Amino acid sequence: MSAMAGRGAVWCAWGMWLRERFGVGVPVVGAPMANVSGGELTAAISAAGGLGMLGAGSAVTADWIRTEGAIAAASGTPYGIGLMAWSVKDHPEHLKAVLELRPALVSLSFGDYTPYVAPLQDAGIVVATQAGTVADAREAVDAGVDVIVARGAEAGGHGRNAVATLPLLQAILDATDLPVLAGGGISGPRGLAAVMAAGAVGGWIGTAFLTCVEAQTKEPARQRIIEADETETVYGTVFDAASRAGWPDEFGGRALRNAFFDTWEGHEEELKTEDSAHDLWVEGSKAVDPARASIYAGQGVGALTGQPTAAEVLAGFATYRDYLSAALNDGSK
Repeated sequence: MSAMAGRGAVWCAWGMWLRERFGVGVPVVGAPMANVSGGELTAAISAAGGLGMLGAGSAVTADWIRTEGAIAAASGTPYGIGLMAWSVKDHPEHLKAVLELRPALVSLSFGDYTPYVAPLQDAGIVVATQAGTVADAREAVDAGVDVIVARGAEAGGHGRNAVATLPLLQAILDATDLPVLAGGGISGPRGLAAVMAAGAVGGWIGTAFLTCVEAQTKEPARQRIIEADETETVYGTVFDAASRAGWPDEFGGRALRNAFFDTWEGHEEELKTEDSAHDLWVEGSKAVDPARASIYAGQGVGALTGQPTAAEVLAGFATYRDYLSAALNDGSK
């Protein structure tokens, strides 16, 4: 076998883990996003060849998880559910509902998830966690998870802002033999090809699905997301301080910059007890006012130009193989 053929075989092998475990045709896992990835989007991603993930936020009920999980499962294709460890501690009924549903994959991140790994695995569920540093990844290995998500600072939603995706992915791959998914800034097939070439088993992708027709994203947020470019996201805890949902301060969020964020950045402790500002944020969130609401998105947001179906997004990502082939052939597709 030639050196070039050998490299191609390695790339194929790296992309096989998701196929072998979940029957996935395109190495894409839809990141679980609260208020975005309900049962419909989750099912659509899985039906199109990826692995959809239900985003179970802290504010949902166990019945919501059961109902949306049933929608996700209706097509018969594997799917997953994402939970926050800090929220499960206060809402054990969320974990109970997930165990009843028995999805193929469960992601538990942001807090002490170690008590929940064994019960999920005992139910035959593959367990993932998101790591924002190599130290996070080492803790995940010690906890016995099955797969690690290298979540870079470019990613939308909550996590760490410590290391960008590519250096983090390389460092975690060097630190463990567990399969590693890459998340953050992967806006299309070029990005997916890059992380697959580095050794990831697939992409953990959220922002690219934000404006899909199957997403729960409200229309004013959709339009603001489509208008935004790659420079318009910010990272911090302003929106968490305003929401009082209970997010630990060590996990801020990346969202679209707006007037509310600019007003309160640097005054987060005051914001936690400022009722008038909390009310302003709540009203803005209910109205989906882009000037006040938290619209979470990653730095890949500039690539979004319309409202495609999940199948169309997956079809685009599926062309990552063309870029890998071009790399093997000195740039010629």
